[in-house]
Amino acid sequence: MKSSTEIWSSASVVGEKKAIELIAKAGFDAWDFSMFEMARIDWSTYKIIDKPHPLNQANYASFAKELRKIGEDNGIHCNQSHAPFPSLVSGMKDYLKRAIECTAIAGGKICIIHPDNNQSAEQNAEFYLELLPFAKEHGVKIATENMWNWKENAPTACAAACSHHDDFVKHIKTVNDPYLVACLDIGHAEMAGLDTSAKQMIYALGDALQALHIHDNDKVGDSHQIPFSMNIPWDEVAKALKGANYQGYLTLESDRYVSSTGAKTEEETFKALCDLNKAVKRLDEMIQNA
Repeated sequence: MKSSTEIWSSASVVGEKKAIELIAKAGFDAWDFSMFEMARIDWSTYKIIDKPHPLNQANYASFAKELRKIGEDNGIHCNQSHAPFPSLVSGMKDYLKRAIECTAIAGGKICIIHPDNNQSAEQNAEFYLELLPFAKEHGVKIATENMWNWKENAPTACAAACSHHDDFVKHIKTVNDPYLVACLDIGHAEMAGLDTSAKQMIYALGDALQALHIHDNDKVGDSHQIPFSMNIPWDEVAKALKGANYQGYLTLESDRYVSSTGAKTEEETFKALCDLNKAVKRLDEMIQNA
């Protein structure tokens, strides 16, 4: 199966352009276009911060086009993207459209856009249905993702939009459009308190499952660590992906791994990316042999 990884963690050290080069050099087939810098959030005020970045400047399209060329020059392509979040912050909708546009320019086919954690399937459907005509114009599918909440002083996560497999399926069916698909976050699905599992999610979603966020955790917190380093049952995940005939990419979102290695140089970042590529190849082998 083809592999991909997010660029945000490595770009935090070496910048987006070099990150794509290193991801190709490490052996990945594709790159996941992280767009969090497009609209950074001040979590204390819940407002968008005016922080300059090419993705929120007038030349954003040229920047996305340049990243695409760097990938193609190095033999890899953009398979999917991740829009900034939370999605329903004031002023965010224009950036979500820009994220869809940049996905198309970069060559990606799917843009992950979070649902609102605290909205129902019907309420989130209204939000997605507003964006879908624009997404269709650009030939990009929107993927919703399974989320989680955390109550103060609670020992585990608690329910949020798409956090349970039944609610995830309900979100997809309520919109009922082939341009809204599912991105399963493996780590989120395995967090205690949500009464589900990655295995259950995979089988429940069926053909709607067209993208993944792959990372590991201790089954309590949202660690976003390298696969096979913590407690997620990867043998069950592999068997389910094989059994459900998953046809998408194996896309890593182990974005805390690079920083956890202490990488501060290009060489150190490349080494961390090589570690990630070994992990995803191991998972691929498990799927093929399941």
